[in-house]
Amino acid sequence: MDTQKAEALWTNLHWLNVLASQGSYTAAATRLGVSKAAMSQRIAELERVAGVALVQRTTRSVRFTEAGKRLVEDTRAQFEHIAASFASVKEMSEVANGTVRVTAPVAFARQQLVPQLAEFARANPEVRVEIELSDRLTSIASEGFDLAIRHSAHVPETHVAWKLCETRSVIVGSKTYLERRGIPETPSELAQHACLFYPRTLGSGVWSFEKIGRRAELSRVSVTVNGPVSANNSEVLRDAALEHLGIALLPDFSAQAALQSGKLKVLLPNWRPVGTFASRLHVVRPYGAHVPRAVTLFADFLRKTFGGGFPLS
Repeated sequence: MDTQKAEALWTNLHWLNVLASQGSYTAAATRLGVSKAAMSQRIAELERVAGVALVQRTTRSVRFTEAGKRLVEDTRAQFEHIAASFASVKEMSEVANGTVRVTAPVAFARQQLVPQLAEFARANPEVRVEIELSDRLTSIASEGFDLAIRHSAHVPETHVAWKLCETRSVIVGSKTYLERRGIPETPSELAQHACLFYPRTLGSGVWSFEKIGRRAELSRVSVTVNGPVSANNSEVLRDAALEHLGIALLPDFSAQAALQSGKLKVLLPNWRPVGTFASRLHVVRPYGAHVPRAVTLFADFLRKTFGGGFPLS
């Protein structure tokens, strides 16, 4: 068969796939907006050129022959890809609309994401952003989320994920507290201070550090800390530090505003806290052949807004 004749049958192949998905000539014709007679004629033409029966007709339904099943199985993915590609191109000429469901860590969402949403809303007035603030690692697909922002060292391999930005942890204290209790010069001195920590186990916490510098040894130093407040939310720890209750270990996105305003001060600048909070933020979405334009636009917004990290000065 020459190329021109083969191309003339592409529509017939598509109709064959629709017939397979709908299960009857009547339903397939309705789906395509054509007559049942036209539908039957196209399939018959395809069988005539193929030289083999593809469909066995009965009064109530259709049943595919082995040849028909094989042809549908071999071409279904290509037609689905064409449909997804066309839908994606079509969206480029339309105003983005719909709902984007996002789950994000509590502190990051409240302190960083929500204050920036006005810009996205003005640019995309037909898109509704629905945010769930949660520090738990939810199952994205099963709970219906389009995107998840994860403050985690690892992301699920069953999803599409990319790094949003690097983050770092900082030790901070208020001027009032430091004037009263003194400024620690080494991690070991933290054992003598009131420390505000994220509890991993019951009771006291353990903070670990690595020395910063070209000649520094990479051995880890750990110190057991205790204090009047512990909480599984960095906003609570930050606010307790602002109330002069002690020294806090925070992710940079939670400490940024207080440090830039001078209300808190970075301590132990020659030491890097490790092991308590992850060192990067990821954006994760479920696998899907077609990603709605609203979701793509919101993902681009996240990259543009937070891709540079969180400068502290």
